[in-house]
Amino acid sequence: MKRALQLFILLAIVSVTSGYLMSQMSTVGRIGINLIHKEYKFLKVWWQGAAVVFAALMVLYFVQYVLNKAFVYTAGKIVHFLLFLAAVGGLYLTWADFDDDISHRLLRERFHIGAYLFWVGWMLISLYFITAKRKVPLATLSDKNPEPKQ
Repeated sequence: MKRALQLFILLAIVSVTSGYLMSQMSTVGRIGINLIHKEYKFLKVWWQGAAVVFAALMVLYFVQYVLNKAFVYTAGKIVHFLLFLAAVGGLYLTWADFDDDISHRLLRERFHIGAYLFWVGWMLISLYFITAKRKVPLATLSDKNPEPKQ
């Protein structure tokens, strides 16, 4: 529980930083959000962007928590590693989109770093589950080493 609390605090810091950086978009980006992409107005206010990022990271955490409970130890590690790779892929695709699309390039580097932090947060969640030690149930231990009959 203590490790999970530390992870939640770290994810909250990542989310606040991400929300703040995304709210520091360029004037052209603000105009674009006001005129064309009105569904992204929440990104103009730092705490709203941070809340959305934190909520998304919490959903990812609980999905991975359920997956961690559903799979046996080795399969769970593989699933979390694949999800880590998915986050790395998302980071790369976000970078490629920001690099290729002129409208995204106009948002400024701070906005880009804020978006990248979301993917870093997901990577942290995956690393948390990859490095987590699971308790082996006592029933499993007693099944493997039955006491000798007298």
